[in-house]
Amino acid sequence: MSVFGKLFGAGGGKAGKGGPTPQEAIQRLRDTEEMLSKKQEFLEKKIEQELTAAKKHGTKNKRAALQALKRKKRYEKQLAQIDGTLSTIEFQREALENANTNTEVLKNMGYAAKAMKAAHDNMDIDKVDELMQDIADQQELAEEISTAISKPVGFGEEFDEDELMAELEELEQEELDKNLLEISGPETVPLPSVPSISLPSKPAKKKEEEDEDMKELETWAGTI
Repeated sequence: MSVFGKLFGAGGGKAGKGGPTPQEAIQRLRDTEEMLSKKQEFLEKKIEQELTAAKKHGTKNKRAALQALKRKKRYEKQLAQIDGTLSTIEFQREALENANTNTEVLKNMGYAAKAMKAAHDNMDIDKVDELMQDIADQQELAEEISTAISKPVGFGEEFDEDELMAELEELEQEELDKNLLEISGPETVPLPSVPSISLPSKPAKKKEEEDEDMKELETWAGTI
């Protein structure tokens, strides 16, 4: 029997033959807590009632007032006992819930361990190593094939790289010389053509006015 089988027992959920399950015990404790909480509420109401009665009788009926106070004291004592009992039950229930949680966790871990063992039963470490080696060989072969395919194929035509580079440099030098000649050569700028349209002559009237002015100027110059 496996360690998990010894831990949980062959019966599964029972803690022992005829014993309660953790879930049943937790539920019983919760029911007890609920019952004691109701008893607490009842006692608190009784204490309030007895206190009211003692105040009501006061000095008018001391005996009744004293009896009410005595009953109040008894109820308070019971209430204190219930408080202590509830604390103990709450602690026990929380401890049992934690234990039940741990049990379920370990049980699930046991199932997972069994599943992992079953998955590994059909595996042989030597076969795994052999398979991984085959995969590595196939990857290496694939890389070699890819490298071979990617190489340029000239179909029998082989060229001298130095000869090609020399020819390329010669072409570049020719292009450079051509550009220099174009830059240093004379610039031929076309001159504008002479217009063929004749200019209009001065108006005749304006010409006569200018002649009269000249005559007047000559007359004035001769008198000086």
